[in-house]
Amino acid sequence: MTPATLAALLGRSVPALAQMRYRGTGPRFIRAGGRIRYRRSDVNAWLEAGERDAT
Repeated sequence: MTPATLAALLGRSVPALAQMRYRGTGPRFIRAGGRIRYRRSDVNAWLEAGERDAT
């Protein structure tokens, strides 16, 4: 998926995703032909890794 698609899904901005990539805190990504793409499976794994039962 594109950064714009993921940003809309997460309720974040595209620049916020760029910062997450830079810091290494976001989901895994692919650079395909100079463009950034995200696999749905990587996004789901990243979301599941952030699951918590309590604060």
